[in-house]
Amino acid sequence: MKIKPLRDHILIEPLKQEVKRGGILLPDTVAKERPEQGKVVAVGEGAVVDGKLVKPVVKKGDVVLFTKYGPNQIKVDEKEYLIAEEKDILAIIE
Repeated sequence: MKIKPLRDHILIEPLKQEVKRGGILLPDTVAKERPEQGKVVAVGEGAVVDGKLVKPVVKKGDVVLFTKYGPNQIKVDEKEYLIAEEKDILAIIE
């Protein structure tokens, strides 16, 4: 299945993060925390502001930092993704 986000929505593949606690490395499944980083898979055409289309700053392939609870989780073909509005994206990681 192919997903194309609408307006200023962004489809993100969450990156698995390992957590280190007390010198022990734990996988993200143990931490039970939602990820805050991901790779942009698809981007909508942009938001309409004052009658003009404003294109998103992020693009496909960017690794981004986003708010923890802003994006919505979805499952497509047994793979988990997040859909966020551009305002939920805090930074592009270079």
